[in-house]
Amino acid sequence: MTELKKDETVKIDLIYVPTKRRKTLDPKVVDEIAESMLEKGQLTPILIREDGERYVLVEGVHRLEACKALGDETIRALKVRARRR
Repeated sequence: MTELKKDETVKIDLIYVPTKRRKTLDPKVVDEIAESMLEKGQLTPILIREDGERYVLVEGVHRLEACKALGDETIRALKVRARRR
């Protein structure tokens, strides 16, 4: 089970998006989320896990790409622990 920590602001350029996550990207969804963010702000943080000096995206590729499209340099995120196998 992943353990959620507190919501914090993270620099977007420190977040690595795995290839598997990038393949699910839908530009139309990114545009819709970007429009919503302009009106309401980011309502739901993305999920990331620490990986050395960077973070790996766990969930929220569309929110991340919407922030990039809007020119944001940071994003709200929750850090989670990697699953133990």
